[in-house]
Amino acid sequence: MFRIFVIAVLPLFFVFSSEIFTFLSGALCPSCNCESAKPLHRIPRPQLRPEFLALENGTDARLGCEDVGYKMHVFSREPLVVYFENFVSAREREHLLDISEKIYTPSTITHNGGQTSDRNTKVRDSEVALVPRTEGVRCIERRAREVQGWREEVWIERLRVQRYNPGGHYSHHFDWSSGRGGWGRVSSFMVWVHGEELEGGGTEFPRLELRGDRKKWCKFIECEDNLDGEDSKDKGVETAEDEKGAVFKVIPGNAVYWENFRSDGTGRGYNETWHAGLPVKKGVKVGLNIWSYGRID
Repeated sequence: MFRIFVIAVLPLFFVFSSEIFTFLSGALCPSCNCESAKPLHRIPRPQLRPEFLALENGTDARLGCEDVGYKMHVFSREPLVVYFENFVSAREREHLLDISEKIYTPSTITHNGGQTSDRNTKVRDSEVALVPRTEGVRCIERRAREVQGWREEVWIERLRVQRYNPGGHYSHHFDWSSGRGGWGRVSSFMVWVHGEELEGGGTEFPRLELRGDRKKWCKFIECEDNLDGEDSKDKGVETAEDEKGAVFKVIPGNAVYWENFRSDGTGRGYNETWHAGLPVKKGVKVGLNIWSYGRID
């Protein structure tokens, strides 16, 4: 009887093997998305709009940019997350604060790949200034391009300064939006411009894994204090290699950079780049968004 059943079912297995495999993949690995692994369908390059992109005009090589002497620390290889010390100088921070002061407007939330937007302070409560492309701003743009290796078909978006007053925040979100047609926001910088005497307001990545030297990273991210100076392992606290999630401190002049899309030809975004600007409890936080738009490889 069993042999007859197997003989009867076997042809159905070969006919529906693809569907059966898809079902089993989803059941055994809920986080796997077979559909998202399809090759990327690329459309022709969208029109470049100078009101949103910091397009180069051939004069950048003549800019008198200062050497800020930044230092780089690789936080993660996959996705690539890099921490920078001294990414912008004190003079550049002062300049950004000056040119943004009179042009702040309430921040909004975009939908449908940037086609629509609205204001919702429960999700995002801050002010934004689309700063003019002064020589100082263009030097920061140039530095952001340089860090990324002058990638072809990638452009810096116009720089935006964000100001968070007490209670200000931005709930968890992705920067990469849809990546429609093989074009999108390929990378992000969060640069801290102002935050002296600040409480709260850190940038949280709950899905990133903390690796490497815990003592080094505790200079830049929030860490649990060790009671009585005892070793964390003695207190049952997880080591850096075991922890997941990171909250980057607001340290004026420093920055964190991350890439938003996988470089596997599928156009999939990294789930690990889910992040938030935590509520400011005291003081005022000012940050600089540097986003890069272009071809998703």
